[in-house]
Amino acid sequence: MTATVPGEVDASPGPEEVTAAQERARRGGDPARWPAKLPVRDRLAILFDPGTFVEDGLLATAADAGLPADGVITGVGRVEGRPVAVIAHDFTVKAGSWGELTCEKQIRILERADRDLLPVVYLVDSAGGRLTDQMGFFPGRRGASAIFNLQVKLSGRVPQLCCLHGPSAAGGAYMPAFCDWVGMVAGNASMYLASPRVAEKVTGERTTLEEMGGAMMHATVSGCGDEVFDSDWEAVAAARLLLSYLPDDFRVPPARREPAEPEQVLGDLVPTDPNVSYDVRDVVDGIVDAGSFFEIKARWAQEMVVGLARLDGRVVGIVANQPSVRSGAIFVDSADKAARFISLCDAFNIPLVFLQDVPGFMVGVDVERQGIIRHGAKMIAAMASADVPKYTVVLRKAYAAGYYAMCAPGFEPRATIALPTATIGPMSAEASVNAVYANKIAAIADEDERAAFVAARTAEQQADINLLRMGSDLVVDAIVEPPALRTELIARLVDADRWTRSPGRRHHLVSPV
Repeated sequence: MTATVPGEVDASPGPEEVTAAQERARRGGDPARWPAKLPVRDRLAILFDPGTFVEDGLLATAADAGLPADGVITGVGRVEGRPVAVIAHDFTVKAGSWGELTCEKQIRILERADRDLLPVVYLVDSAGGRLTDQMGFFPGRRGASAIFNLQVKLSGRVPQLCCLHGPSAAGGAYMPAFCDWVGMVAGNASMYLASPRVAEKVTGERTTLEEMGGAMMHATVSGCGDEVFDSDWEAVAAARLLLSYLPDDFRVPPARREPAEPEQVLGDLVPTDPNVSYDVRDVVDGIVDAGSFFEIKARWAQEMVVGLARLDGRVVGIVANQPSVRSGAIFVDSADKAARFISLCDAFNIPLVFLQDVPGFMVGVDVERQGIIRHGAKMIAAMASADVPKYTVVLRKAYAAGYYAMCAPGFEPRATIALPTATIGPMSAEASVNAVYANKIAAIADEDERAAFVAARTAEQQADINLLRMGSDLVVDAIVEPPALRTELIARLVDADRWTRSPGRRHHLVSPV
């Protein structure tokens, strides 16, 4: 026991004061100031199975009644029985800003996630660093930089999902950027390195927060957001659902679920005319288990469709060209979209199914200046580096380098499967004839004679790349009717159940950024 000095009063807090401090911390600030937002502990209640959340650091900065829990809630709960770590900013406490102990709490939970290989969910709602505590959050070894360092260390080891409920400002904008998926709440979520006010001072540019860093901008233009939701609870529920498609960590595959028959039979959805558009998502729905397709970045680079789904209960990644948008050609953004998704699937042991209907990479001055070669190389590098089982399905056209990027036979897919509507070649027969015989065609004055010449040469080209020839030369491994495609893919996935990652592979390639 410590003796009390005569004449002094023992000022150590009693149990009642500790209990009161804990209650203050749990209450946080006043959520009534933000009526359009769900209180942070209500967000946690949606994320976790009831009664499973165990919190750390509740009494951080308890001596300061104005900073309950120092503005961030951390701990571990369970999602469908699986342990998951969480970082949840409390927007009612100094706008969720980061001070020294805010950083310390986030670092500690990420260190535990790294040690125990726990998935991490980030419920982000923060105005950035607390400038009144800049020496605490900014320059040191346990400041914000350590948080980002740990996020990068966790990348590809455990799933990291972000629900962006409010601002993610300045350097803090990188917290969502290092995550595997970012769901943003319309009207509240924003991501920016500098506010409109700061941007105007630096560049003279006048803009609005929504225009510069709002949810819809990031989901449609920058690609930093994966989906936009109307409310906080929908974003959290989506993150919870997405976790069901992902494993606990990189060492194991995702869990299987009960199979379900597709929503529709894949009949004649793919037109024979290569110039007629259709929605490739209808094809996906005709292959995968009913209601299982979880599309990612649906609003961005829409000429490419990517997402997770289940085939007979097994999780697969779908990479599909979208003929209804810009003919399904691959642009700079769609190459980046595919590359990132392929890397995600490879990190977490998810087999890939490529659905090809591609006229090639986009050409022209604009895309060349944007670096289409570099971005295309990034996609091809990600696809070629993926060690998981890969399957290629040629739905219709598969032309030029687009055919390569969508996992051509030279990139070692387990199988290349073609529908009867498939055509594979350096370009269409018509384009090929024009390229080879342009001068001769121009020299034929008679229109009927010219048309007959072109038709004959086109028939020759088509005969050279017909499906029977492709099967005969082992370019394709199987030609199946559309209703049989699901069964064919399921059988081949079963054959790959014993797959294990190749030992002794290099750590990673040098990406053609």
